[in-house]
Amino acid sequence: MSLLRRLFMLVFLRPLLLVAIGLNVRHRHRLPQQGPAIVIANHNSHLDTFVLLSLFPVALLDRLRPVAAADYFLRNRWLAWFTLNVVNMIPIDRGGGRKRSAGDGETHSDKDRHIAQPLQGCVEALQRGEILVIFPEGSRGATETLSRFKGGVARLKEQMPDVPVIPVFMRGLGRILPKGEILLVPVVVDVVVGEPLPWAGQRAGFTPHMEAAVAALAAELAPPSG
Repeated sequence: MSLLRRLFMLVFLRPLLLVAIGLNVRHRHRLPQQGPAIVIANHNSHLDTFVLLSLFPVALLDRLRPVAAADYFLRNRWLAWFTLNVVNMIPIDRGGGRKRSAGDGETHSDKDRHIAQPLQGCVEALQRGEILVIFPEGSRGATETLSRFKGGVARLKEQMPDVPVIPVFMRGLGRILPKGEILLVPVVVDVVVGEPLPWAGQRAGFTPHMEAAVAALAAELAPPSG
């Protein structure tokens, strides 16, 4: 599927992005050029993943692994084939494993283990030296609005503290392809890449630190015109 992935990027995706949008990228050199690494970004559109992938050299495509919800992207045979083989996605279970009823004796360590199980594919990808692309908000939020981050990246960082986490902020994609729409609206997209986030040795506090870092990147941009 490596050849198909490259053809999709060179023949379809990059030309489409060049025609449909204008990209203004700041600090592109901060993107990781090798793995393991985790790139986190805000999430307003299905185009978010494709824009991020397009910023990397084609030679890295096979090592780029977007992380997304299995219940959405594996919901039918054709979409599952495309996302797994062309996009190279790692599917995760947003339910966090088997549901338990309240009061069944589950301890805090049990809960951590059940939540961590869906991340096993991410851990294995990082161990292979791959680069994860993760949207910590989980699902697409309101257009150009930053929602609260979930804790999955902090759990990965706790297991693999030496893996860098690089924040990215993107503005404009929510207006090009808003949630629920299928037609592209030409808009200039701003992308700002941040420095790797420091790790204090504890999971507690890392998720709000990621939120603050992405919000700080947004503050680098001038207010949108119009």
